[in-house]
Amino acid sequence: MLPPERATEGGTVAFEELKQKQGVMWGSAPFERVADHIAALHDHVVRELDPQPGERWLDVGTGTGAVAVRAARSGAEVTASDLSPELIETAKRLAAEEGLKIQFGVADAEQLPYEDASFDVVSSAVGAMFAPDHERTAGELARVTRPGGRLGLVTWDPDGAIGKFFRMIGRHQPPPPEGAGNPLDWGREEHVSSLLGEAFELRFVHDADPWPDFTPEEHWELMSTSFGPLKTLRSTLDEEREEEVHRDFIAYFESYRGEDGRIDGPREYLVTIGTRR
Repeated sequence: MLPPERATEGGTVAFEELKQKQGVMWGSAPFERVADHIAALHDHVVRELDPQPGERWLDVGTGTGAVAVRAARSGAEVTASDLSPELIETAKRLAAEEGLKIQFGVADAEQLPYEDASFDVVSSAVGAMFAPDHERTAGELARVTRPGGRLGLVTWDPDGAIGKFFRMIGRHQPPPPEGAGNPLDWGREEHVSSLLGEAFELRFVHDADPWPDFTPEEHWELMSTSFGPLKTLRSTLDEEREEEVHRDFIAYFESYRGEDGRIDGPREYLVTIGTRR
């Protein structure tokens, strides 16, 4: 989850090496298990973008391909990319199981390997937000979208349950490199407007999706084995520190336990829809 460091004048920074490590981290676990539990986000952004047969669609930071698959089911001509080769291989397998034709590739959201104005629709569901250079990422999203084309992003609300979750995990990680953007800032309308407002006419939709109705320990089993950042963090800790992370994790979910005993976390998110100027 830690974003790579920016290059600075007067020295060479291991920017590409760090992004490579980030790709390995996200690909270290079967993320499709987690993706299954945020299906409402994927459904929402695809519904807002209203895919049409034959449209050229790019999904950036596709993960295991959830948005790409939904767009392809509607007849769009879909290209999908991700920083992690392992996630791309999983996405290829899942699309093939449905008989869907999607062009998958490994690519950096900050340097997309596509021609200017080459897509009718560009999307990213909690994917491109993790690229460290927000300005460069926004520039790439705008560059590959044709005039009049549509952009759709789903990002987590930093003031909601997921923002709290990331801060809880972040207490156990090294601090991010100086100058790296905070992924959760993509969940703030004003931040997105500052990045994309010149290139797109924007509108915003706020919504929430509840955590699955699991016990706290069931959530731990899912996230600690299938969410790459948490699985990777666990691998770096000794037994005592891992138990500390476990305690904090369980306490987080207990804070969302209702009177009926069920976990009721709202998982607030922001959908950004843009029309390319």
